[in-house]
Amino acid sequence: MTRAKRILAGIAHLWPIALVVVAWDLWVVLNGYTSTVAPRPWAVFADMITGVTAYLAPAAYTLGVSLVGLVGGTLVGFVCAILVWTSAALSGVVTPAALIIRSVPITAMIPIIARIVGYGDPAVIASTVLICFFPAFVFTLSGLASIPDSSRDLFRVLGAGRAQLLFRLGVLYALPQMMVSVRITAPTAVLAAMLAEFLMGADGLGAMFSTSRSYSDMERAWGTALVATIVSVLVFVAARGLERRVVARVA
Repeated sequence: MTRAKRILAGIAHLWPIALVVVAWDLWVVLNGYTSTVAPRPWAVFADMITGVTAYLAPAAYTLGVSLVGLVGGTLVGFVCAILVWTSAALSGVVTPAALIIRSVPITAMIPIIARIVGYGDPAVIASTVLICFFPAFVFTLSGLASIPDSSRDLFRVLGAGRAQLLFRLGVLYALPQMMVSVRITAPTAVLAAMLAEFLMGADGLGAMFSTSRSYSDMERAWGTALVATIVSVLVFVAARGLERRVVARVA
């Protein structure tokens, strides 16, 4: 395929975005909304272009804390899954605790988290970790549980201990599943960070959205939402690429 054909093929895949933009504009015009209620897409795009520097720092901040929370939550989930897999006693403690934490709405937990770890970056990161750890816990545990009995028996016959069984066999089955959780959770990490920023007035896109809405600057508020969507998509694409690399390396 030539370069021109590849470019045309890429443009052809953008038609759903164009359709959404047209539908957005028609929705605003036909309902007679003013810019203080719902701005037209062209006004939002103009604000994003002319005020691009205003978006960069908040987007970078949200992206940074999202990645830290995603990595931290994945590691916590991975460790918890290993603890549950290695000990029935720990399973009776860790699994119910994980389910309880997952069942409580994050909006109710953020003020408590802020009281415990402090406001600002620690609370935003801790909130993101709590959102990200449960999928990693479930998927990693699923991977460990999928180890064939024949492989377990072979390792035991060869005299392998629990640690050798984990690092030489368990990790091979757990890593692909853990990477699935990373791909699924990556966009959610951005939204979790934004929610914490929005509720606590910290830096980042969440705080920017809150401030813009307070001053009825709806072009900036909607632009912030679009930037957050773009960041989420980019994080998802990066996570999917990382997943493919890890799976190809392990397989």
